[in-house]
This record gives sequence, structure tokens and C-alpha cells, in this order.
Amino acid sequence: MIAFLKSLWSDRRGNTLVIAAAALPLVLGSAGLASDTIQWALWKRHLQRAADSAAMAGVYAKVQNASYTDAVNADLVHNNHVGIATTVTPNSPPPTGAFSSDVMAVRVTLAVQKSLNFSSFFLSAAPTITASATATIVPSGQYCVVSLEDTPTTGINATGSTYLNLGCGMITNSTSLNAAVATGSSTVIASPIAAVGGIPASDNWGTGTTLQPFTVAQDDPFADVNPPAGQSCNGNTTVANNSTQSFGTSATSVTCLGSLTINGTATLRGTVYIDGGNVRIGAQANVTCVECTIVLTNSNASPTASIGNFEVTGSPEMNWTAPTSGDFAGILVYQDRRAVDGTSTNFQNKLRGSSTSYFEGAFYFPKQELEFTGSTGMNTNCLQMVSRRVKFSGNSSITNSCPAGSGASSFEGKRVRLVA
Repeated sequence: MIAFLKSLWSDRRGNTLVIAAAALPLVLGSAGLASDTIQWALWKRHLQRAADSAAMAGVYAKVQNASYTDAVNADLVHNNHVGIATTVTPNSPPPTGAFSSDVMAVRVTLAVQKSLNFSSFFLSAAPTITASATATIVPSGQYCVVSLEDTPTTGINATGSTYLNLGCGMITNSTSLNAAVATGSSTVIASPIAAVGGIPASDNWGTGTTLQPFTVAQDDPFADVNPPAGQSCNGNTTVANNSTQSFGTSATSVTCLGSLTINGTATLRGTVYIDGGNVRIGAQANVTCVECTIVLTNSNASPTASIGNFEVTGSPEMNWTAPTSGDFAGILVYQDRRAVDGTSTNFQNKLRGSSTSYFEGAFYFPKQELEFTGSTGMNTNCLQMVSRRVKFSGNSSITNSCPAGSGASSFEGKRVRLVA
């Protein structure tokens, strides 16, 4: 027996089989753990994606004054994430962390227990996988052009051979997939360009332009500004060629006219109310607006009262600055919200200027379109446009370096973003 054992000990045949048998549990264990790790990572990624989407949906709901918890649950349903988590915990604001004082922030935590094929042999209970995401409103840029169009209609349109150099951003509330477009041979240098809807990619957007489609709607920056009712107005007024006329004597002056046509030289100060009529500025006009606001309104309180529009033809000389205080601070032209939208010239507004024109303030047409045509060398040091739709043509150059205390400034945008 002893001799047999000695011969067996010294026999090297079958060593490989013995070593393989000894190592087989390690090989199987490694493969099992690798498989579990991959499965865990896939579940975690799926859960995180669901949490990210749900958190952003919650913030969008808060922007619209809707229930963020309903939005979170609806997003899980819409993206086929129902059942992915056994526990869904939305909070706004988040109970802890850097955004706990941010009332717009939404945190969504998802948790699920999943049994792993290999590890389950050694664990008494299935492990819990969790994923958490926090979204909130963050600044998106400075805008000097705001389109309030909120239907599936293009809100910002640059056409023809327009060369538009804004020096600031543009945003539209249009829900169209073509919410902001630049067509033809136009060139648009502006950043960012944002829209609630889509923004088609185009070579017409200048180098370095940041496009932000599917963003949060921009609030009307002048939503709280309303003209007083019952102005006592004079008749229709025309400043003829080769004639000169002044309206108002100071920034606090109030003038009320039925309509105003300027073909000669005119100086405006204070608030100039236009009662149901239009404002027309001819090609040979020379108009100075010193801390003035033209208000297109109607003394008739009827919701269907006629509201005039604003048109500049040719290339008149204009030097306009908005008031720095008062009800119409920062506004050059204000159109009553009772104005009717349409496609004819009776329902559209046109702004043109020469190379010597200067604008400092906002043109506000919340219910109608504004077409802007500039000229090379035009000085628009601090011009804002807020209208239902904005159309650009010609050579337009706008910068956004507003003088301190001017009463005019750009508008800060916002967007929804994951922050944690």
C-alpha cells in the first residue's frame, strides 16, 4: 500500500485535469459576478434615465403652474417606464442638498429591488437599486428679441439677403418645429437662439451661434404695463414735408392724437397716445424722440375697439430714447393688447431706419407682427423687440450694450436643466 501511494504521488499524469477542476469554481464565480455586474449597470442606467426625464417633466409642469407630481407620473407612463421602479419619490424643493431652497427644483428618486442570477445564491434578500435626479430652472442667455407667438407658427424669420448681427439672443414661444428660421441667403449672428418648438439647423446661422430648441417659454416682459383709459384726444395730425412740429415739452408731458403722420421734422417728448389711429413715418422724415413713448391704444374701453399700427417707410432719420422711469420706462412704442392679428398691412408693423438712426428702448407689439429692416451702419445701441412675430429683412445690425440707467435692457432667458 505504501509503495502504491508513493508511485501515485510521483505520477504526473492528469495534473491538468486536477488543476482545472480546482479552478473551476473560481472561473464560474468570476463569470457569474461579471454577468451580475453588467446586469446591475444596465438596470441602474435604465433607472437613471427614467429619473432624469421625470425630474425635467416635473419642472416643466411647475413652470406651467401644474402639478409636478402628476407630471412625474405621466412622464413615467409616456416613456414606458411604468413598473421600472417599485418606489417613486418626487420632491419639490429637494429635502436636502444645494437646491433645497430652490422652489422650482424637482428631485425624483426611483428605487427597485432586483434579484441577480448568481449573487442571489449568496444573498438573503434582493439588493435595492436607486437612482436620483434633480432638475431646475437655470439662466439660458440674454435676449433682446422676444417673439410671443405661442402657436405652431414660425415666430422668428430672417429672410432674403438679411445680414443680422444682434450682439444678443432671440427667443420665440412658438411650438412649431420651425419656430425660428433663417432662409435664403440671410446670415444671422445671434446667440443664443431659443424656441419652445424646434429650430432647424442651417448654414444661415452664424458661426458660434448656440441653438436651444424645446426650451421654456419666455414671459412677456411688459405684461404688467397697461395704458390708462379715457384719454382726451385731438384729431388726426400730419407733419408735412419741410415743416417742423413738437409734441410735449418734457418726459412727463402727455399728448393724445387721433393719428400721427410725419413727413417732415418732429420732436416728441413724454407720452404720446394715439386714439384708434395709426402712426406713419415717411421716407424724408426726421424724428427725434426724447424720453418718449408712443402708445397705440383707444379711449373706447370696448375689448373690440380698433387699435392702430406703426409703420416706417423708406429710410428716415430717427434718434429715439425711451423714458428711464414711469409706467412706460424702457418702451419706445407700445401697442394695446386689443390689437387684432392678421396678414395684411393693416395688422402688421414695420420699422426701418437709415445709417444715422439711433434707437434706445423697446418696440412692443404683443398681438401683431413686427418687420425690422435696418441699414448698414445703423446705430441700435440698445434696441429690444417684443412682438407676436418678428421678421427681419435688409441689413440689420443690433448690439446690446445698453447704457447704465437708460431704462432699457435685455431680457434674461431661462431653461430646464439637470443639475444633480
